[in-house]
Amino acid sequence: MVFYALGSKFIQEKKDRENTPPKAQEVIYYSLAIGHHLGVIDCLKPQITCKVAEYDAWIAQLPIDGEARRKLEGVKRFGEINIDGTHTHLLAVALHHSLPQMTEQQQQWSRELIALLQRMENEPAIYLLVRRHDDW
Repeated sequence: MVFYALGSKFIQEKKDRENTPPKAQEVIYYSLAIGHHLGVIDCLKPQITCKVAEYDAWIAQLPIDGEARRKLEGVKRFGEINIDGTHTHLLAVALHHSLPQMTEQQQQWSRELIALLQRMENEPAIYLLVRRHDDW
């Protein structure tokens, strides 16, 4: 499993963002958000990588009937999932509360994911794509 995060933007400099009209920024952010559906994956950078079995054991630490676990299990069914701003609080809270029963490695992944989710809260253009790689 690989968690990819938006790693580059078309507008990176603060001065560029300040000079870009808000409507144009919205179009750019929307284009970035749907880019992976159009085959534009080069904007995404791997952030967290683990084997499928390790991923399964990790998300098994989340509440069995919780929305966070259901969301993260989606990658097993669909091959990939998108995590956006609507998921940040839900996932961060579930991961944080599950830390005590996790292994050290699972805690590290959880903390890394929580940090990414916090970045998403601060920058709405960031999103995560989680993709299953069966050959791992």
